[in-house]
Amino acid sequence: MASLKQQVIDYLSRANYQPSTLKSVAKKLALKKKDRHKLDQTIQELIDGGKVQQGETGLLHVVDRTHQLIGIFRKVTSGNGYVILHEPKPSDITEDIFIEQRDTGDAQTGDEVAVALNNRRKSGNQRCGRIAEVIKRARNRFVGVYFEEEGQGYVFIDGKNYEEAIWVGDPGAKGVRPDDKVVIEMVRFPNHYDVGEAVLVEVLGDRNQPGVDTLTVIHEYGLPTEFSEEALEQATQQTEQFDEKNLEGRLDLTLDPVVTIDPISARDFDDAISLVKTDNGHFHLGVHIADVSHFVTPNSPLDREAYKRATSVYLPTKVIPMLPEVLSNGLASLQQDRVRFVKSAFIEFNAEGIPVDTRFANSVIKVKKRFAYEDVSAFLKNPEKYRGQYGETITDLLLNMQDLARKLRKRRFDSGALELSMPEIKLSFDADGKVTGAFEADHDESHQIIEEFMLAANIAVATSLNDRGVSFLRRTHGDPSAEKMKAFSEFVESLGLSLTRSQSRHDIQELLDATAGTPLQKAVHFAFLRSLQQAEYSPEEVGHYALAAEQYCHFTSPIRRYPDLTIHRIVDRLLIRGEKYKGENPEFLNKVGIHCSDMSRRAERAERELTKLKLLEYIEQFVGQEFDAVVTGVERFGIFCQCLEVPAEGMVHISSLSDVDQFYFDRDLKCLIGKRTDIRIRLGMTVRVKITHVDVDRRELDMMLIKVIEEKSPRKRSSAKKRPNKKTVPKKKPNPKKRRR
Repeated sequence: MASLKQQVIDYLSRANYQPSTLKSVAKKLALKKKDRHKLDQTIQELIDGGKVQQGETGLLHVVDRTHQLIGIFRKVTSGNGYVILHEPKPSDITEDIFIEQRDTGDAQTGDEVAVALNNRRKSGNQRCGRIAEVIKRARNRFVGVYFEEEGQGYVFIDGKNYEEAIWVGDPGAKGVRPDDKVVIEMVRFPNHYDVGEAVLVEVLGDRNQPGVDTLTVIHEYGLPTEFSEEALEQATQQTEQFDEKNLEGRLDLTLDPVVTIDPISARDFDDAISLVKTDNGHFHLGVHIADVSHFVTPNSPLDREAYKRATSVYLPTKVIPMLPEVLSNGLASLQQDRVRFVKSAFIEFNAEGIPVDTRFANSVIKVKKRFAYEDVSAFLKNPEKYRGQYGETITDLLLNMQDLARKLRKRRFDSGALELSMPEIKLSFDADGKVTGAFEADHDESHQIIEEFMLAANIAVATSLNDRGVSFLRRTHGDPSAEKMKAFSEFVESLGLSLTRSQSRHDIQELLDATAGTPLQKAVHFAFLRSLQQAEYSPEEVGHYALAAEQYCHFTSPIRRYPDLTIHRIVDRLLIRGEKYKGENPEFLNKVGIHCSDMSRRAERAERELTKLKLLEYIEQFVGQEFDAVVTGVERFGIFCQCLEVPAEGMVHISSLSDVDQFYFDRDLKCLIGKRTDIRIRLGMTVRVKITHVDVDRRELDMMLIKVIEEKSPRKRSSAKKRPNKKTVPKKKPNPKKRRR
């Protein structure tokens, strides 16, 4: 007899089948009530596997994608969009599929869609198509600003993806008031012909109230904020049961000089360092990592919570930890003068920085000194000044760390490792959490020391596991495609630079070094970043392109990354206890890798988004003021500029240049050229701009060009376009045939 899964597929595939509910399918298959849960599970597996789709009304049907291509949809401001196809894609399609607004259906940015090609072509022979089906929604919940119009409630969704207000019904639900930030769940997504409808789920508070911006991003990205009661209870039990005197099976390093170096604001400490230089010139490095696996056992409540979150999220004003704080900031954190359990990677390097021996142990340490990066940076500038304060042992330790890190760094780059200069924006806050300043964070030698030691430990662990033939979750970064590197080479040549051998790591790094710290830095480094594949977690032996490492995994941050926790468990069983163990099933590891990669990217996007939000809130006070800026992007519709005094990037729309000249975009030169004046606005040039408009909800910063400092100065002209007036929304529940804007 056919399996239940096959029975469902066969029934849904009948020629005369009409989309039905799950209850109807159960009746047609003559299933008993006791078997309904099996059907529920089977249907869910088919949906997850992309073989069956369940519509918003609950109707089921088989997904037939025989002649369709699958990818991720992105919508642009005009209402048109494009689909980035999943790999592998047909060899005759080299670009994204263009989708006209009328063919987008109700697909939204980030949705996984099936696209059907048509016979139309764009310039450059780009293929066109239509959205045949939304396979998987990127999300159903959104955050926006609530307002009312003649007895009806509406919400403008934050960002630029939704130009039309969404109807949410009668006003006053959940005590909502105009200008409140709210969370809504979409009932009907808007499309080219019809408006959207949603229900109000939660009121976050007045949009200008402190902390509401943080709540906005938390809900926008669906970040978990509460731990299960079982996980919290287990964490408390671990704290009560911890016995720092029970060192059975552990190497006692509590008398060794061990230090941590972290950001000054750090709350959890994953890693600590010890280092001894022997008479033969060899370095004996100890990388000691918080032994989270001692407290978080497989399939426990804590483990399930950690897996679900997969990573801690470090927002500018709040940390959402992967583990309850009693562990992440307490028992597992390597705090100064506290006995802490660790997993130690001991690596011996010869005088040239070449590893000659590696071993691992379950250890116990007591950190002698907690350093902030700023402390170490000051020390390295004048070591003798601090010798009396830190003592001979710690002073020599820091100097040996500097010596070894420099050797390791040189060897890495000699081997073809690549380094991008993508400065991180940091914000300073007052006591009320309001932004008082913005700056680009330094990545000096104090950071590089710890970076080199963490990389060395990660490579040592991955190499040891690989040598034993065990399956484990690697951190992979595949080689970029020849096509993308060729396009990157053409791009830099358009800037007057040269990259003769686009596949040469040394030539690439030479280019990156040459542009670092110059006006072209952001354009070139970001373009190269976009040419690369995304790093991900996978059991596949792909290697790590940017690090030029054949074997690499994440071992050094188990407090904040779930993949590291999985590695600790394997290291414990295989390398420390010597068990005969081949690792987890590759299919299971692949599933874990996909989940952890997705959660990691979600966290990064949320962190960037809140930083951008708070930066825009800070910039609002500068509307009307002028700044020197560098052109970081040139497009057909305008230019992007980043201010030199504050790291804020905004756009000068091409329409605001019309009083000076009619500009056209030269694709090959990557610049805007005035038809009459021949003024050329290109990447990397310095300009003077005025901030004309800030829209925090839409994440927009508009600028006006005052003058081109490197070219003939243009005349003053009108400001850039602002967001359309919200009063253009309908006065009552929308008519499906009526457009709003």
